Amino acid sequence: MLVLLAFIILFHITSAALLFVATIDNAWWVGDEFFADVWRVCLNNTNCTEVSDSFEGYTTLQAVQATMILSTTLCCIAFLIFLFQLFRLKQGERFVLTSIIQLMSCLCVMIAASIYTDRREELHSKNKEFYPVSSEGRYGYSFILAWVAFAFTFVSGMMYLILRKRK
Repeated sequence: MLVLLAFIILFHITSAALLFVATIDNAWWVGDEFFADVWRVCLNNTNCTEVSDSFEGYTTLQAVQATMILSTTLCCIAFLIFLFQLFRLKQGERFVLTSIIQLMSCLCVMIAASIYTDRREELHSKNKEFYPVSSEGRYGYSFILAWVAFAFTFVSGMMYLILRKRK
């Protein structure tokens, strides 16, 4: 039982770490001469421009930013609630509250990655001054980590739903 508990805690911490990296790091769309995320666009590692309201489609990127931040926050809250429930639940009860919050985190990261997947081409074509060579780019590791975090948070949420507290 202790091994299972350690695995679940490690799995949840891994999910949170993936969410933090995907949210913070600057590699959602990368190319040979540039890299970009939902926060800024950098050319040649020296010329970085913060995404602001002058950016065409700024509200779309704000939606991605907000849902990624919300997803990361919910994942951390779910972990704290799990630790609290670990000591407060009666034997045989399920970790339903933790599961619900973790599945909400899963939903938020899915929404963020889906919005970026759907709107990326439109954002890049309308902002040629920020993305001069964006057609030559590809999805970066932060974007991929966001989708991996989606899978991890989903599996974690389902584990909490199935899991019962034992001695």
